[in-house]
Amino acid sequence: MADFSMRFTLTPRGARLARHLVADQLEKWGYPFDGVTSETLSLITSELATNAVRHTSGDDFHLRLTAGADHTLRVEVTDGSGQLPVKAAPTPGTESSRGLLIVEALATRWGCHETTPGKTVWAELTAPENQKPPGA
Repeated sequence: MADFSMRFTLTPRGARLARHLVADQLEKWGYPFDGVTSETLSLITSELATNAVRHTSGDDFHLRLTAGADHTLRVEVTDGSGQLPVKAAPTPGTESSRGLLIVEALATRWGCHETTPGKTVWAELTAPENQKPPGA
């Protein structure tokens, strides 16, 4: 199993950097930057990291990206808030409250669990056959 993890500041810049570094790491693992798998997991990462930034106080969040032998990619965002995420209907005329709906639509599966302190929100994506790294 391949693994990448890093801490990011709880800022919009930290969320953007997390998204870019996930795409970079996926490229290193053989998932093309402009491929469906990389674009999808980067968007999922962006939504999870942005939720941490918007709904958590503190200094940072932790991101972990893993690639399993079965080509399941998992991204986890851990923050210091014990408040579990709530999937809510978006407010008409705004762009907020869509993050977990996007994650649910794109991920193979997702969920969350409490940690000490805080929580981890995770999402998994199984790479389609035509987006698996060469030789996989």
